[in-house]
Amino acid sequence: MAKKQFKAESKKLMDLMINSIYTNKEIFLREIISNASDAIDKLHYESLTNKDIKVNKKNFEIRLTPNKDARTLTISDNGCGMSKEELENNLGTIAKSGSLNFKEENEHKKDIDIIGQFGVGFYSAFMVSQKIEVISRAYGSDEAYSWTSSGIDGYTIEKAVKDSYGTDVILTLKEDTEDDSFSEYLEDYRLKGLVRKYSDYITYPIKMEVTHQHLKEGSDSEYETHTELETLNDMVPLWKRDKKKIKQEDYDTFYSDKFMDYEKPLKVIHTSAEGLVSFNALLFIPFHAPYDFYTKNYEKGLQLYSNGVLIMESCSDLLPDYFSFVKGVVDSPDLSLNISREILQQDKNLKLIAKNIETKLIKELTSMMKENREDYEKFFKAFGANLKFGIYDQFGMNKDKLKDLLLFYSSEEKKVVTLQEYVSRMKEGQEGIYYACGETTGKIDLTPQVEQVKDKGYEILYCTDYVDEFALQTLMTYEEKKFLNVAKDNLNLDTDEEKEEVKKLNEDNKDMFTMMKETLPDIKEVRFTNRLKSHPVCLVSEGNISIEMEKVINAMPTDEQIKAEKVLEINKDHKIAKKLEHLYETDKDALKDYTKILYAEARLIEGLPIDNPTEITSLICDKLAEE
Repeated sequence: MAKKQFKAESKKLMDLMINSIYTNKEIFLREIISNASDAIDKLHYESLTNKDIKVNKKNFEIRLTPNKDARTLTISDNGCGMSKEELENNLGTIAKSGSLNFKEENEHKKDIDIIGQFGVGFYSAFMVSQKIEVISRAYGSDEAYSWTSSGIDGYTIEKAVKDSYGTDVILTLKEDTEDDSFSEYLEDYRLKGLVRKYSDYITYPIKMEVTHQHLKEGSDSEYETHTELETLNDMVPLWKRDKKKIKQEDYDTFYSDKFMDYEKPLKVIHTSAEGLVSFNALLFIPFHAPYDFYTKNYEKGLQLYSNGVLIMESCSDLLPDYFSFVKGVVDSPDLSLNISREILQQDKNLKLIAKNIETKLIKELTSMMKENREDYEKFFKAFGANLKFGIYDQFGMNKDKLKDLLLFYSSEEKKVVTLQEYVSRMKEGQEGIYYACGETTGKIDLTPQVEQVKDKGYEILYCTDYVDEFALQTLMTYEEKKFLNVAKDNLNLDTDEEKEEVKKLNEDNKDMFTMMKETLPDIKEVRFTNRLKSHPVCLVSEGNISIEMEKVINAMPTDEQIKAEKVLEINKDHKIAKKLEHLYETDKDALKDYTKILYAEARLIEGLPIDNPTEITSLICDKLAEE
C-alpha cells in the first residue's frame, strides 16, 4: 500500500514534540497508557447510554507485553478501538484528538472521565521507537486495521487481523547508543517502576506477565523460573478513598514511601473541593526540615495529577514560598494541559487550586496552634522562619494572613507566645509591643537594653531568627500597637522629670561628649542615659536600620554593606560617669583611651567585631597596671 504523507505543519509539530517538548523520554509510556485508559473510558460511557453495547467493566484492562528478542513493547487495551477513518483522523493528522473532541462534545455529562489528549502525546513514543504499529478494531466491527509509521516520512493504513475489539500499540524500540539505553524499556523492573511512578492511579488494571526466579527445591545453586500475570497499579489513590476507612498508618506509610522521610509527618491534611474547580489533595507537614531545605537545590511543590496520571513531579505554583516545606499530592480533572502533559497553561483553575490550598493550610495551622499547642510549637521550631519570611517577602503582601501564626519567646512567660497573647496582657497605658534581638534568648536576656524595660514590668519578645526584625518592621503594628525595639534611641520610658534631668546633664557635658565623639568617627553621638541600671554602657541606634539589621545584612554573601546610626549611651548613675567627667578636667588623653575601651565593650555586648583588638587590649592592660 502506498505511504501517506503527514502534512507539512504536522511534520514540523512531530519534530518539535520529539526533540523539544518532551525532555524526559520515559513519559512515552504514561502517554500511551493514558490513551488506552481514554479508549476504555469512552467505551464504558457509551455502554451506559447504548443498550446494544454489552461490556463488563470488570473485564476492562490494559496489558503490557515486552519482547526482548523482537525489541518490541506492546501496550494493549480492550477499549472502544478505532475504525479506518478514526485511525486516519486521530493518528494521521497530528494534534487532532479523538478523545478531546469526545470530551468537548459531552462535557456537560458528569460520568465522563477522559484525560483527553489522544493523538498528541502518542507521538512521544517516537522518542524511543524506530517504528510504531497501531492495530485497532472498533467495537461492533468485524474489521481491523493497522496504522504503521517510522516517523515524519509518513504512514500506511491497511487491513489487519485482530481477534477482539480494542487497540494494540506495538513499539519497535531504537537500538541502544552511548547516551541512551532503549533496551531498559523491555525490562520488567523498569516498566513496573514507570507504571508506579506515572500511571499508578489509572482506574483500570495495568497487567504484565512478570518472570520470577527462585531456587529449585532441595538445591543450593539451581534456579527455576515461572511467569505470572501481575497487576502493576493500585488504581484507587489514597486521596480518593473514604477518609473514614483510612487509618493513620495508611497515611504514614504513603508519606514515607512517596517522600522518602524516615519520620512520620507531623500533620496530615486530606481535603477536596468541588465547584468552580474540583480537586482532591493529600498534604503533609513534615516533622522536620529536609536536609537540603535551606539550599538552592531544594525544590518546593506538590505532585500534580490529572485524573490519577502524574503530570508534574513538583508543581511549585501550587504553594507560596512560605509553605515550601509542605509535601503532598493534588489531583484535578479540571486542569488545562497543552500538547505536553508536563507543561501547564497558567489558567485560572491552577490559581484557584493554589488559593484553596493556601487557605486550607492557614486554617489547619491555626487550628493546630489552638488545639494542639505542643505539636504547633514543634512545627514552628522547624518552619517558623518560613512564615516570618512570608510576612517580610513581597513588601508585606501576605502579612495579614500569617501574623497570627507567629510565635516569639516571652521574657515574662519564659516560653513562646503569640502576638495576640502578648497584646491581651499588656499593661494599661503601654505604648507598644517591646522586642529585643540577638543570637539566643539567654544572650538577649543579659543585654543592657532590656534591663530598664523589664524593671518597669513590661514583657519583651525575644527575636533570635535573622528575619525576625524585618518581619516585625513589615508588620509595623499589631492590633494598632506599634512594635518597639528596646535597642532604639526613642524608647521613651522615662518620666518627664527623668527626661529633664538627663537632658540637663548632657547639656552640661556637651564639650566632653564632643571630644569623645571625635575619638569615635563611626558614632553619631555620645550621651548619658537613664536607660541603664547596672550596666555601664550600651549601643543604641537611630533611624530605620537597627544594629541587628546591620549584622544580618552584612553577614550575607553579597557586596551590600550597611551601617546603623549608632549612639554610645553611658549610664549616668554608674561610677564610670564620674570618672569620665574627672578625666575631661584632668587628663584628656586618658579620656580618649577610656572612650575607646567603652566603645569596644559596647560593641562586644552587641556581638559586633572590634576593628582594632590589639590596641584595645593594650589600653586595657595599661589601665589595669596603673596605680
